[in-house]
Amino acid sequence: MPLSEHEQRQLDQIEQALYREDPKFGRLVRSSDPRVHFKRKLVQALIGLLIGAGLIVAGVVTHHVYLEMAGGAVAVLSLLWGIVTWQQHRARVRAARARTKGKGRPDRRRSRPPSGRGGLMERLEERWRRRQEGDRRM
Repeated sequence: MPLSEHEQRQLDQIEQALYREDPKFGRLVRSSDPRVHFKRKLVQALIGLLIGAGLIVAGVVTHHVYLEMAGGAVAVLSLLWGIVTWQQHRARVRAARARTKGKGRPDRRRSRPPSGRGGLMERLEERWRRRQEGDRRM
């Protein structure tokens, strides 16, 4: 079940207090958090992209084609790694949301009280009924 913003802040404060009291426990908990791995991989992909761009520039300046090719390869591989990491993270978040969607708080769209206008089909049926009654009166 997703936490409210206030609950999430409280949980973060509790986590910070635990990390300060027991740093070893904090490292253990953080090592199992997938968000930490996601951020670390994205930072590594960004660093790889910067290194690749640096190699390309160095190759252009020194007129060495092999440096340009190596830089291009490093940049492309880093970019692909970042994209794959992002997609895996999104899939993990969607799966977590899908698991919690049926539990706890109902979906807002479904729990919305019916409006005065009703749905499209209801309005069309009402118009059709009025037309039929109007035809009979004539």
